[in-house]
Amino acid sequence: MPIQLLVPPRPTDLGGFGVSRLLPHRSCRSVGPFVFFDHMGPADFAPGHGIDVRPHPHIGLATVTWLFDGEIEHRDSGGVHAMVRPGEVNLMTSGHGIAHSEVSTPERDLLHGVQLWVVLPEHDQHLIREFQHHVPDVVQSDGVRARVLTGSFAGATSPVHTQTPLLGAEVIIDPGVTWEVEVDAGFEHGVLVDTGYVDFDDVRLDNTVLGVRDKGLDHIRLTNPTDEPARVMLLGGEPFDEGIVMWWNFIGRSHED
Repeated sequence: MPIQLLVPPRPTDLGGFGVSRLLPHRSCRSVGPFVFFDHMGPADFAPGHGIDVRPHPHIGLATVTWLFDGEIEHRDSGGVHAMVRPGEVNLMTSGHGIAHSEVSTPERDLLHGVQLWVVLPEHDQHLIREFQHHVPDVVQSDGVRARVLTGSFAGATSPVHTQTPLLGAEVIIDPGVTWEVEVDAGFEHGVLVDTGYVDFDDVRLDNTVLGVRDKGLDHIRLTNPTDEPARVMLLGGEPFDEGIVMWWNFIGRSHED
């Protein structure tokens, strides 16, 4: 089954901080339950500058934040105060409602990472708010290093629980390496290239482009044809067929919601 489509990034401004937005896109509503995908940076801030996303609300979703570089200070109305650092996944479930702020710390002048939103299924959309933090181990194969944020992949399983089956992983592939690995055939899959470029099932993905594949195959093949390591984010999940309305930071089942 070939790659369905290639989703180009859309430059988006978040209060003076530019990001590349992959989802939502007119050609791709979601990858599994992932309905929002921002690729942040790399941004090098001048002294005394950075991101300052003031308290804002969310409903009906969970946010997944993963950094390659930098540091973000998180505070939310559930009483959680946490630092988001490279190699540490943070998943915040809004449930029926939460407000949080995200501020880069002055000790780190570089910010680079991704943030994703996962839609909650209708029967779980009013869950009690929650915050989960996990530091995944590195899974090594020949010329490949992976960290599993959520779900199971490459022999590792994340303890982060989610309301729908899904997969999130960072994968670094050494130069000239081809890696074929088992995945859930019932999942849609998306691959974002963060650095370098890769071939995803023989389709070339340039930097910052998201390749999306429909369910049906039980493996993926990633090749790094360059002479430098390539880093990708791999997403997956069962097709999400519920009708939703997504407006600003809110997800509901109707405009009345």
